[in-house]
Amino acid sequence: MARYTGPRVRISRRFGVPIFGPSKYLERRNYGPGVHGPKSRRKHTDYGLGLIEKQKLRYYYGLLERQFRGVYEKARQRRGVTGEQMLQILETRLDNICYHLGFANTRAAARQLVGHGHVKVNGRKVDVPSCALKVNDVVEIKNSNAARQLATRNLESATSRTVPDWLSLNKEALRGVVMRIPTRDEIQPIANEQAVVEFYSR
Repeated sequence: MARYTGPRVRISRRFGVPIFGPSKYLERRNYGPGVHGPKSRRKHTDYGLGLIEKQKLRYYYGLLERQFRGVYEKARQRRGVTGEQMLQILETRLDNICYHLGFANTRAAARQLVGHGHVKVNGRKVDVPSCALKVNDVVEIKNSNAARQLATRNLESATSRTVPDWLSLNKEALRGVVMRIPTRDEIQPIANEQAVVEFYSR
């Protein structure tokens, strides 16, 4: 299960946004990492700007380059606006939905929760974090003490986050349902998805 395992605050400082969640360190040092970070005045080309937006979105959802390129290719083959289709594919991944439901505190933790076999989709165990969910799919925590205790603890600590309108959550049963596919306005992406599409379509 390939994933980024390097320093996270460094990535957030490079792009100037809290990609992996709020960080007090990022607030204290709101400039780029490294020796030249505080005095860097580098200008970016159009290619560089597109690359930055792509990297922000890729790190945000925890994908490697080959996986992210696959998401773009899949979105390009669908009807509609490619950028919006790409965001919808990313948002309806199983690990991302587990994060939104509050079963995990971060997307990385949600990916691990799925990978360790703690999650069922429509009554069947699924351990593939990139599993694409559809409308009316049911996501629930496996009926084991370890899995349910972990999910319950995470739900209690995730009270500050609200479940999106396109999902429904039954906290007692540790079960969620995909009510509909989210729109772009509901997703509120951390990066400009149109710049990502233009970057890949060069």
